[in-house]
Amino acid sequence: MNIRTATLEDLPQIIQMIVNDALGKTREEFGNPLPDHYLKAFNLIHDDPNQYLLVCEDDQNKIIATLQLTYIQYLTYKGGVRAQIEAVRVHEDARGKGIGEYIMKYAIDHARSKGAHLVQLTTDKRRTRAKIFYERLGFNASHEGMKLHF
Repeated sequence: MNIRTATLEDLPQIIQMIVNDALGKTREEFGNPLPDHYLKAFNLIHDDPNQYLLVCEDDQNKIIATLQLTYIQYLTYKGGVRAQIEAVRVHEDARGKGIGEYIMKYAIDHARSKGAHLVQLTTDKRRTRAKIFYERLGFNASHEGMKLHF
């Protein structure tokens, strides 16, 4: 397996994984061509030195997992840096094979190497299996997350 930074050519496969999800089906859209808002978002992520859109390929160069890793500089923790993991997806054909753990450990190691003092993520409360997965990796629900959707 190989983990690398995503390219524009990878975007349709990434969006398809995001859409092919119980919650993604309710809030995302896939089309050929892709809707422009995904292209705009990809370019903003790609051009930001604090963001990494990662993909994991299998031995046949098929994308089987993805996640977004963002570094956030802030004043607390003595001017610390934290890493935020978002949009973790494993292709349905590759689930249950350790791929999610592989890409998550890569992201955690990446954050450590960049000097982050913690890695954080959120998971929807309806994703009970995801919560168990993240806890198995050492994450704990130390804070109560809140969101305000517009």
